Amino acid sequence: MRSLRTGLSLASLATGVAMLGALLFTAPAAHAADPPLRDLADAKSKVIGTAVTGSKLTGTYGEIAGREFNSLTPGNAMKWGSVEPTRGSFNWAEADQIVDFAEAHGQQVRGHTLVWHSQNPGWLTNGTWTSAQLSQLLNDHIALEVGRYKGRLAAWDVVNEPFNEDGTYRQTLWYNGLGVDYIAQALTAARAADPAARLYINDYNVEGVNAKSTALYNLVRSLQERGVPIDGVGLQAHLIVGQVPSSVQQNIQRFADLGLDVAITELDIRMQLPADSAKLTQQAADYRAVMNACVAVARCTGVTVWGFTDSDSWIPDTFPGQGAATPYDENYAPKPAYHAIAESLGGGGSRPTDGCTATYSVGSQWNTGFTGQVRIACSGAALSSWKVGWTFGAGQQITQAWNASCTQSGAAVTCSNASYNGTVPDGGSVTFGFNGSWSGSNPVPTITLG
Repeated sequence: MRSLRTGLSLASLATGVAMLGALLFTAPAAHAADPPLRDLADAKSKVIGTAVTGSKLTGTYGEIAGREFNSLTPGNAMKWGSVEPTRGSFNWAEADQIVDFAEAHGQQVRGHTLVWHSQNPGWLTNGTWTSAQLSQLLNDHIALEVGRYKGRLAAWDVVNEPFNEDGTYRQTLWYNGLGVDYIAQALTAARAADPAARLYINDYNVEGVNAKSTALYNLVRSLQERGVPIDGVGLQAHLIVGQVPSSVQQNIQRFADLGLDVAITELDIRMQLPADSAKLTQQAADYRAVMNACVAVARCTGVTVWGFTDSDSWIPDTFPGQGAATPYDENYAPKPAYHAIAESLGGGGSRPTDGCTATYSVGSQWNTGFTGQVRIACSGAALSSWKVGWTFGAGQQITQAWNASCTQSGAAVTCSNASYNGTVPDGGSVTFGFNGSWSGSNPVPTITLG
């Protein structure tokens, strides 16, 4: 949619039937690095993409774009105003550069976008056209651009942002000149120009179930009934920290149930600046929620972030005072959001945990049982999720846990956060407890925090 900017060791052991004091552990160093996001996504048959600026595809920017993502979307280079700024005079340089880069790095390309109310050339928007002329301009533009990249692009955002917030059709050059059937016309022209490319309608604020997404749902169902070529819907997902709709997965599923593919096409999650640990932790949880919703639905093809680094984000220019919306900061350092994406794709979500500690304590103990508690605290760091593990001595067994999900296999115990307490901000802590049984002895285990 939018323009891109040009083990742990115990301090001591204690046993006995008396109450045991808390034992503090130094957090582990970061795990060994996960595979790149694209490898994790490939293993799940998902797309993890990014919008890019072609002129920046060198140096660190180019290295990260090529290493981490299996799909690229031109942020601006394929919009009508970019490719035909003067009628009949074309500039394909940046679009070609991005497609060539993607092919050299084994990536697919998502074309963006053919028919939109914005970023059109002045000669088009300022012209006076009859319906017949406008129809011909639409057909010619799609035939030329889609035809140029025939066989090289995986998908196209054919029609972008056709709806108002209330679900009515946006009054645009195309709607006013051709009526609602401009959408069907555009899709039909795109199919003729490249029968293999997947064709999408793309919009924002349609991530959850609401009036706008329902209007999109009704449109694509109508198009299907009429035999108009439509393969999927794009949910842009320009979101705000702490405001991810709770119905994202439900919404994805209802489009999938129509036999359509669904793609999260322009994900970013902005915050009020300056960023701090609590906001970044919440942002990571929000990225995870969107990723998890897509991973959970087979026909969700994947997620594209709208720029991977804050230095290439449209947010600060459009929403003054807001930003830090992408998975990497302006210096190309991965943020907690990056690790949340990795976790959702099945990686370990490796992240530094220096400054976070796990404390294991035994509250009370009797002849065959005991209660235990683990406290996870952070100072100078933050977590968006946590997992702790330890190995019991012979005869120790967890029988019940609260505020965590715990499993035990043999002597090995793993406990991870509940849905409501994964976030540990800088200066904050969470605790969980459990009941256990023991026989013979009840030694304090060595605990690890991950």
